[in-house]
Amino acid sequence: MDTSGPAHGDDFDPADQWVRNPHTGEYELRPAPSAGKPAVPEPRSAPDAAGERGVPGPRRAADGGRSRGRSGAQRKSGKQAAGGKSTAKRILLWTGGTLAFVVVAGAVGGYLYLKHLDGNITTTDTAGATSDSFSKDKAFNILVIGTDKRQGKGDSGYGDTNSVGHADTDILLHVSQDRTNATALSIPRDLVTDIPDCPTKQPDGSTKVIPGTKNVRFNESLGQQGRDPGCTVRTVERLAGGMKVDHFMMADFNAVKTLTTAVGGVDICLAHAVKDKESHLDLPAGPSKVQGEQALAFVRTRHSWANESDLDRIKAQQQFLGSLFRKMKSDATLTSPTRLLDLAETATKSLTVDKGIGHITTLKDVALELKKVPAKNITFLTLPVRDNPADGRYHKTVIAQPGPTRQVFSMIGDDVSFTEVKKKAKAQEAAQLKGPRSAPGEVRVDLYNAGAPAGSAQATLAWLQTEKGVTKSTQLGNTGAHQPKTTLEYAPAQAGQARELADLMGLPASALKPGKSETNDQGLPAIVLRLGADFQGAGIPLTGPAKAPDVQKQTADQVKCAS
Repeated sequence: MDTSGPAHGDDFDPADQWVRNPHTGEYELRPAPSAGKPAVPEPRSAPDAAGERGVPGPRRAADGGRSRGRSGAQRKSGKQAAGGKSTAKRILLWTGGTLAFVVVAGAVGGYLYLKHLDGNITTTDTAGATSDSFSKDKAFNILVIGTDKRQGKGDSGYGDTNSVGHADTDILLHVSQDRTNATALSIPRDLVTDIPDCPTKQPDGSTKVIPGTKNVRFNESLGQQGRDPGCTVRTVERLAGGMKVDHFMMADFNAVKTLTTAVGGVDICLAHAVKDKESHLDLPAGPSKVQGEQALAFVRTRHSWANESDLDRIKAQQQFLGSLFRKMKSDATLTSPTRLLDLAETATKSLTVDKGIGHITTLKDVALELKKVPAKNITFLTLPVRDNPADGRYHKTVIAQPGPTRQVFSMIGDDVSFTEVKKKAKAQEAAQLKGPRSAPGEVRVDLYNAGAPAGSAQATLAWLQTEKGVTKSTQLGNTGAHQPKTTLEYAPAQAGQARELADLMGLPASALKPGKSETNDQGLPAIVLRLGADFQGAGIPLTGPAKAPDVQKQTADQVKCAS
């Protein structure tokens, strides 16, 4: 379909082809009629049970006169957004981190445009650090990386113009399996940690292992010594005690400027006026709308806040991201085809992603899953840290607080919300642990290693028999399949045995899987314990924290003034 042909009239605007169906919430393509042909009718809702049809969506004339009343500048803007090309059937958008995930899902007439957007996206082979596919049915973790690489117009005015692109802003985004909640965990760039050995793909296709480094800043996990985003992913996984990071998305300074401009600006609030010569931020107290250079200045500044630290900057960035998320969910964005097309171009040009999500159709799936999460259940928090005592009086770096850090990653790994949305479900789940229990000597269990460290099943068998009195236990080797979580399967009649073993080993209620058991070598029914990748050793409980650790957090629906 040629949207730029003369049959459409001189004032034809391709953006006017888009009509939002109020019954589905999606855009549908309305082709303009050729000369002498009637307009395509508007969509109607599907028939209900009584055979009646719903009220049709709002109509928009398809002839050349529908643009009357629009200014020449508006018509020109619409043409630039559409680019005179065939466009896709639906446009959906969600945003997070320092960049937007903008997706155009293709159908009739959209194939070429989707190929064009695919060509905008840059991918990186992470040498096995990330997954090669995306699942719409599971919880997932995406590491959002904002680099300090300067390559856009005006970016040379910010700090080190020769930066190789360090991991300057880092957010681990976890989206729950049921899509009721999400957690955005900021990891300070000045966190002192260990960077593991990192295999990296070279231009000639070979793999080079970059040696790990101990006790260095987290931001050196990218760029330094040629490290790629896969190295940052591996560093996060090490910090998180082995929790899997599924994918990454990365953008540089220029992405903040172009994306905030494309969306029409982001609303922020300042508790006091700011004039920072380092970041070039110059704003009055109270509400403001920032885009382009001022948006970049806002997320970059740290001298404007109380302690002039990176931790203060992270708080301001989280407020900015919450506002950006609300803007992307607003009708002002979702009902503007021109703005969405603009964002599709801008965001895909800003992205560098792993190969597992390196296509526009996969990003569409990611966007649809993220879009399901309500703003009030998206929690922003920062990794629990304290000043590094090795710095003396000049606290330039921080170190993780071991206990709270383990709690935070345990909750994320166990898919536990930092909001209250799962309180009822967790109470129902915990009820599985309540009730009569068998004596240890009556527990009959078969143990398997299903992803735990080598020797875990044998060590656990010895511990159960000699220290806990579970003498009717058998170790049956490896399952041959890797599972991330430890599970305990049992038949209804074995619930008492399962509760006792779960209590002895410190298993969470989520590990109990009622309905299954197996027959051991003596032909007797036995419950089945499979030690997963989360297993840390015999006698070390796997139960997550009863409540969230005492960390500062906010949700995406909250409006705060940066101070």
